[in-house]
Amino acid sequence: MTTSERVESAIEARRAIVNDAIVEQLPIRKPERLYSASRYLLDAGGKRLRPAVLLLVAESVSDTKSPADDYRAFPTPHSESIDILSAAVAIEVIQSFTLIHDDIMDDDDLRRGVPAVHREYDLETAILAGDTLYSKAFEYILETGAPSDRSVTALGELATTCTEICEGQALDVEFETRTDVTTEEYLEMIEFKTAVLYAAAAAIPAILLGCEQETIDELHGYGLDIGRAFQIQDDLLDLTVPSDKLGKQRGSDLIEGKRTVITLHARDRGIDPESLVPDDPSEAEIEAAVERLEAAGSIDFARALAMDLIKSGKERLAVLPDNESRDLLEEIADFLVERGY
Repeated sequence: MTTSERVESAIEARRAIVNDAIVEQLPIRKPERLYSASRYLLDAGGKRLRPAVLLLVAESVSDTKSPADDYRAFPTPHSESIDILSAAVAIEVIQSFTLIHDDIMDDDDLRRGVPAVHREYDLETAILAGDTLYSKAFEYILETGAPSDRSVTALGELATTCTEICEGQALDVEFETRTDVTTEEYLEMIEFKTAVLYAAAAAIPAILLGCEQETIDELHGYGLDIGRAFQIQDDLLDLTVPSDKLGKQRGSDLIEGKRTVITLHARDRGIDPESLVPDDPSEAEIEAAVERLEAAGSIDFARALAMDLIKSGKERLAVLPDNESRDLLEEIADFLVERGY
């Protein structure tokens, strides 16, 4: 089995577990339209990378079987039983919440190959669905059965994460009207908008399981590093993957005037990002824009930056026991910048 196959197999095994848990913990009940909309994107698919990271961290810090026999009654070094799966569901519903609101703000039509929630339902229902998922995540953290001090710390981590996601989204919107955004500002923005949820996914299981603060901090840093690399890879995929495979319009970042590390590098090489594509570009016009970015070295620059972040993230995993789950966390880091979707 290749490394890629091993990673995909590990993610798939935990994806199936998380999917079953989502159905169990977020049933479609009255008012049915609200809960149907809340489940809509979750049921549409998704890689479940963040909850997979959370479950793998739990396995590794506990030095237990991979995958575990029962994530609902997860053993800890303190002879307690923790429902770590509820924390994994919390992370995934927060991710879905951000996607629903992000699609509303960007007025996107597609997500995961299906109509966006506000297109399938309506704007009001989509907003309420996102808000419902947001609040449910905190309920799920409280359902882990962890001691109260650890539950409160995990809740604080999740609350701070959600605030930072909103700050990152606000910066993303602000950057669309600025022509002086720096690469450093962009990296800060994607740290808040994207990477902090990976950081929470890595840190929260360590918090709930009673790890030392150094371990929690390093795992948080691992999440930040691989999360930023993940977003840079997403920026690359937005330009290089066909719309039908991507699940949304190819080149949508260029069309919407979003700043990325790719366009910022191109700007510093004398290319005006605003002139790369017209308002309603054809596939040929998008392809021509990508060729200009490749010629400027901007695509290669982004790829190299993502690889540096992955290297840093993997080094932080030295705080974990040397076991199969840690190996998988390292391999998932590589997978995030090697994936083609």
